[in-house]
Amino acid sequence: MSINSLGHLFRLTTWGESHGPAIGCVVDGCPPNLQLDEPWVQQFLDLRRPGTSKNVSPRQEPDRVRILSGVFDGRTTGTPIAMMIDNVDARPGDYANLPPRPGHADAVYDAKYGFRDPRGGGRASARETAMRVAGGAVARLVIPEVNIAASVVEIGGEPDESRWEAMLDEAREGGDSLGAIIECVAVGVPAGWGAPIYAKLDAELAAACMGINAVKGVEIGEGFAVGRARGSDSMAAKQASGIDGGISTGKAIVVRVAFKPTSSIGIGGRHDPCVGIRGAPVVEAMVALVLADHKLLHRGQCG
Repeated sequence: MSINSLGHLFRLTTWGESHGPAIGCVVDGCPPNLQLDEPWVQQFLDLRRPGTSKNVSPRQEPDRVRILSGVFDGRTTGTPIAMMIDNVDARPGDYANLPPRPGHADAVYDAKYGFRDPRGGGRASARETAMRVAGGAVARLVIPEVNIAASVVEIGGEPDESRWEAMLDEAREGGDSLGAIIECVAVGVPAGWGAPIYAKLDAELAAACMGINAVKGVEIGEGFAVGRARGSDSMAAKQASGIDGGISTGKAIVVRVAFKPTSSIGIGGRHDPCVGIRGAPVVEAMVALVLADHKLLHRGQCG
């Protein structure tokens, strides 16, 4: 049973563990003759990589991507695109004697498989999201008409950006961590992408974002606020936020994603005081992957 792939026609499969020799992905279903090279992918990976400030994990990973297949003379060939990143700053010894960590997947991996890779969470580590970002970079080439941008809009329940630095300093020095909310806006999605019932665009966006490590909530448009609204409210006109009946309307699509505080407080290893800070490029990638898939699905059925 495969549980490592996302998508229908445009499909991403990832592999690798946090402290293994490398991580990688295969993108299948990408149309041919799109311009693609390593610098294109690298620009998005650089936004996510650790070790860039005091407010993210100090792990020093350059995250240099290599494209191994599916590209010739700088253009996609229509065959599977394989990409790989070497793990150069792995420290598996940091995790050798740790008990199952609350809030992580340690205990549940043991319960499911009867065995697990304890090195930094193994397959369950957020290190895997680097390959989602790499796949998302390819997906953007399929949807050049769409602009996707995500940013942090709340840290620790505080929307005022001017207070974030002090809050992060206090949490880090106290051995604590903070949650965050990322907002992603996709502009330029034409009307008609998505499908009714079992492949609704909003449902697949929510599922893709909910599958990101540490994510515990996803809102499309006004989200839970619509449950407190009246149909006569001005809010009613924008409730769907670019999606009606699971199909895009042509208006901007807004997705908000809630990241929980890092669970590894007071535990050995290297961790982010606020994992959501590096979440924006991952959310962008997941939105790009879903939109690229649905563009190809729409074209396949409707021409």
